[in-house]
Amino acid sequence: MNSAAFQFNDEIAWQDVGSGIQRQMFGYDDKVMLVKVKFEAGAIGAMHSHHHSQVTYVEEGVFNMTIGNETKRIKKGDGYYVLPHVTHGITCIEPGILIDVFSPMREDFLK
Repeated sequence: MNSAAFQFNDEIAWQDVGSGIQRQMFGYDDKVMLVKVKFEAGAIGAMHSHHHSQVTYVEEGVFNMTIGNETKRIKKGDGYYVLPHVTHGITCIEPGILIDVFSPMREDFLK
């Protein structure tokens, strides 16, 4: 299962995942996936864990990010890495966009 070779922002529909959060699916194959996630102020990405490695870049906005027992304020230009199976979650302080990369791909996002 692979994405098209090119993805154009204006042609990718935003998926409403609820509670002030939307996402766009960009390139992926069975080993990697890139996802853009848009947050409204006050939106919460609930604490969760998964078997994927995750690396994220803050394109815009301000967030409180918790990884394990540590919480840090992150903003545009910052990033974070989450090991597989580590509990993590995020709260949006100022509206923003995160660029998430997962390995392997998040098959659950395509259902």
